[in-house]
Amino acid sequence: MSEKLYTAEVTAIGGRDGVIKSSDGVLDFAVRKPESMGGKGGATNPEQLFAAAWSSCFLGAMGAVSEKDNVDLKDTQVTVRISFNSEGNSAFLSAELEAYVPSLDKAQTQALIEKAHRVCPYSKATKGNIDTSLKAV
Repeated sequence: MSEKLYTAEVTAIGGRDGVIKSSDGVLDFAVRKPESMGGKGGATNPEQLFAAAWSSCFLGAMGAVSEKDNVDLKDTQVTVRISFNSEGNSAFLSAELEAYVPSLDKAQTQALIEKAHRVCPYSKATKGNIDTSLKAV
């Protein structure tokens, strides 16, 4: 049986042009629709927050799957791009994940990110729901 280790609680008020607040007070700021989507911009947006969460979680997953191989992840970078797309009256997200691991060549990095993608909680949550590309850089 699974054990719940942590629950994040964040409340949004006003949607894409409002505020978000976490129950512990760490997050408390405005969100705005990007200018490219007809908004005012000038604040973060849901796609940036999703990319931030996924990139940090993914780097943790890379550490977990490479631990037994003693892979040096010092200075490793994971970049996640979340795109808001539309098709007709429907909207959907897509994702690009890129990883740079200075201690590995591109083929080794690609193998590592594919392993990490299988165990990362965000990758698991989006599997089959979001078109996702993985790329070693």
